[in-house]
Amino acid sequence: VQLVESGGGLVQAGGSLTLSCAASGFTFEHDHAIGWFRQAPGKEREGVSSFSTTGGGRFFADYADSVKGRFTIYEGDTKNTVNLQMTNLKPEDTAVYYCAVEDPPRFRTTTLRDLDPNYWGQGTQVTVSS
Repeated sequence: VQLVESGGGLVQAGGSLTLSCAASGFTFEHDHAIGWFRQAPGKEREGVSSFSTTGGGRFFADYADSVKGRFTIYEGDTKNTVNLQMTNLKPEDTAVYYCAVEDPPRFRTTTLRDLDPNYWGQGTQVTVSS
């Protein structure tokens, strides 16, 4: 499984970015749990958002409290991609953002807290200036 993130960059506070995670060696055609994590300098890595398919075309999206209402996770139009749309960005959102997958998922529905990835991308830098 290979995960490649893209879309990071420098943006002013209040701006928007959309991160994309392209997965290879892994298919979205079966139930899956995928998420975005971030790590700021000097801080521990934290979960940002997760996306879990629950069968029958249904899915469950979960978010950290710090990004609720500002970030949206969704499967992209390109096959095997998951995007993270980030709006109203704040300087405290500055971090390296990582895409990660738990495959196979342990639970039918995976929350952000439950997500325990076994595959990780290399990360993409997001910098928000004040």
